[in-house]
Amino acid sequence: MKKKWIAGLASVAAVALLLVGCGKSSSSKETTLTVGASNIPHAQILKHVQPQLKKEGINLKIKVFQDYVLPNKDLANGDLDANYFQHIPFLENWNKENNGTLVSAGKVHLEPIGVYSKKYKSLKDLPQNATVLVSNNVADYGRVLTLFKDAGLITLKPGTKITTATFKDIATNKKNITFKTDLEPKLMPEFYEKGEGDAVVINANYAEQAKINPTKDAIALEKNSSPYANIVAVRKGDKNKPAIKKLMKALQSKSTQQWILKHYKGAVIPVYPNGKK
Repeated sequence: MKKKWIAGLASVAAVALLLVGCGKSSSSKETTLTVGASNIPHAQILKHVQPQLKKEGINLKIKVFQDYVLPNKDLANGDLDANYFQHIPFLENWNKENNGTLVSAGKVHLEPIGVYSKKYKSLKDLPQNATVLVSNNVADYGRVLTLFKDAGLITLKPGTKITTATFKDIATNKKNITFKTDLEPKLMPEFYEKGEGDAVVINANYAEQAKINPTKDAIALEKNSSPYANIVAVRKGDKNKPAIKKLMKALQSKSTQQWILKHYKGAVIPVYPNGKK
């Protein structure tokens, strides 16, 4: 009788171990994906797709950054699986300066860069010898130049490639505008609120954080045909990993892109409003 009782306990223990083993196997199927992002709108958009990815076995962890320097460093070092804060010209410039090999996994949205002023209502209203404050983000210079070129205030040297253009590529400057370009991107809203300079150029994410509405407050706003769409960046060779592909599918889906359009009211523009085809 005692032997039967011991055998019974052994059977129960075996079943318990089997169940525990099954639990570990099930949880191990979930893949953790750590993505670095700017707070607004990138981290918000990632949070929007978290539940969808959870259903597909992806545990999306979001690491928020307040600058444009660390996200690519952390991605290259392997501390992140991907990052979501930049456009392709910025990525290409970073790769060039850091001997990097980061690549784009796909486009998601455009944050139209804008010119803001407490003193003037349009670029054409800017006075002679005006001062325009621009951030030190070289990758955005072509975007700024395009706004002033389209307003008829400057022309560019023949053969200038807009995605690599700098203020040295200005050929004519109708109002002799001074572009001050040694400022931190995140400080631009503060300069605008204080009325410094005649106009200030602000990235949409920093404008949003400062409760500045690009579609209402900007005196000039980038067109949605711009080549500066924001992307998800990954290490070379990781673009086709299943978890990355699921992330991109969620971000480029019709539901997410429509959510972007509705939530940001034009301050952030989806690249694929009807979903990626």
